[in-house]
Amino acid sequence: MSLSPSRASDFMQCPLLYRFRVIDRLPEKPSAAATRGTLVHAVLERLFDDPAAERTVPRAKAMIPGQWDRLLSSRPELAELFAEDPEGERLAGWLGEAERLVERWFTLEDPTRLEPAERELFVETELESGLRLRGVIDRVDVAPSGEVRIVDYKTGKAPRPEYSEGALFQMTFYALVVWRLKGVVPRRLQLVYLGSGDVLTYDPVEADLLRVERKLHALWDAIRTATETGDWRPRPTKLCGWCDHRALCPEFGGTPPVYPLEIASVRPPEPGGSEQGRMGGDPSGP
Repeated sequence: MSLSPSRASDFMQCPLLYRFRVIDRLPEKPSAAATRGTLVHAVLERLFDDPAAERTVPRAKAMIPGQWDRLLSSRPELAELFAEDPEGERLAGWLGEAERLVERWFTLEDPTRLEPAERELFVETELESGLRLRGVIDRVDVAPSGEVRIVDYKTGKAPRPEYSEGALFQMTFYALVVWRLKGVVPRRLQLVYLGSGDVLTYDPVEADLLRVERKLHALWDAIRTATETGDWRPRPTKLCGWCDHRALCPEFGGTPPVYPLEIASVRPPEPGGSEQGRMGGDPSGP
């Protein structure tokens, strides 16, 4: 009975992908891009351990090798990313790109003028329905007036304007959790795109968060129905080319593993009933 932004996004992208990750728990190969993002996030988090005057570009870049070693010690499997790199050229280039992303952050925000209230904050709340929402917020800033800003770092490029609503889904999810926990609607949601040097902001209101809450309930209803029936339909998109599980996907001639859960007996939906709307509707809609 819990949902995170990443798992919600998985289901909206492709229900079968959600099944593979959450129910089957199939392993996935480490990604160089995702690992670089984890590394950059670690540097930006740890930089605030230093006094404000010492939060400089050289200091941040100097932290990268140590944070990479720390990441490797906790996740040894990441070493396979550069297993076929005996001269270390690919690793050097990869670390150099991490340096450029960290350096670009200093052109977008001034860490000497920031004192985050929280970093890498785990948040969790339970809605009245029993659905539990949880996630990790990169940074929370609190102004002297008490206004809250939620900040998330992205190491990729900012989406085109027509896709900005999808990019803000994670942030409004976090805003909903903070609102339900603290009774305060965050003043601002801020996405910092280090890949393109853009900053996307949005100032939510209660109506936005109520809309997100309704969306998450509809999404959870769809997930529960798929869990009970075993009907996890793939949803082909351009992202399929990046999926680790193509070989098991029916869209590409594959066969999923045997469903590990017992199939429940689900009452057929009544015409025009709410269950019909849940099963036939698009859970990614508002």
